[in-house]
Amino acid sequence: MSEVSIIGLDIAKHVFQAHGVDASGHAILRKKIARSKLLPFFAAHPPCLVVLEACGGAHHWARELLKLGHDVRLIAPAYVKPFVKRQKNDGANAEAICEAAQRPSMRLVPVKTRNSRQRRWCSGGGICWFASAL
Repeated sequence: MSEVSIIGLDIAKHVFQAHGVDASGHAILRKKIARSKLLPFFAAHPPCLVVLEACGGAHHWARELLKLGHDVRLIAPAYVKPFVKRQKNDGANAEAICEAAQRPSMRLVPVKTRNSRQRRWCSGGGICWFASAL
């Protein structure tokens, strides 16, 4: 059996969908993973490229997967959408994320640190306030 080189991960509230391909792009992993079992799954999996659709929660999971030794990349949802081949569901979206990740010219979103996720409000007089996001 081939080794998984890229995993596209579609995140949700309770169940995540993983789609893995080998170096030649053939699908060898399609798995639903409960939120509580996500980190143990990736801890037991050899380090590989994990790609997620960028959103607020994706930055948290990216930081957690980086701690486990995986190479993590985020792709903006607008760049994933053209690769969805059929109806929009978690499995199809995970496959589309994986497909988009294989494109050499794909634009990526940098993973934000917990401290860099700050919101800034400015008044008309140039006075600004910062509130850190949780």
